[in-house]
Amino acid sequence: MAEVQRTTQSGELSQRFIEFVVMHAQNAALFLGQIPNPKTGEPEVNLDLARMFIDQLSMIQEKTRGNLTSEETKVLSNALSNLQMAYVEVARETPKGAAQPEAPEAAPPPKSAEQPSAGTPESSAPIASAEPETESRKKFTKSYGP
Repeated sequence: MAEVQRTTQSGELSQRFIEFVVMHAQNAALFLGQIPNPKTGEPEVNLDLARMFIDQLSMIQEKTRGNLTSEETKVLSNALSNLQMAYVEVARETPKGAAQPEAPEAAPPPKSAEQPSAGTPESSAPIASAEPETESRKKFTKSYGP
């Protein structure tokens, strides 16, 4: 009886993992403009957010290597390769100088008189030079194509 219970739990975990992968893939597809935004009904492209979801799936693939069933491995690798190809296509179509719209939740709150100002308005922003930021971005960026 314990063996049947373990098999059932394993099947449920496998299904949850696949749902997790599909959810991340749908979020990436949303920000690649493949799925219309549920609020507006219009497709939107935000390559930064799409890349974040793709990179998360890539990390999951790396961290779970050797611990997945064949079905889980197939779903994850197919989703990842399809999203990477879509990312390359959308990135080629999007002009490099074009500004990408931010998600409404990520937009900074408008400055108002209600906010207390203790010195400069940028006092909460971290102070860093542009060179280390550029250097760190180079270390941690990932390319999906030319």
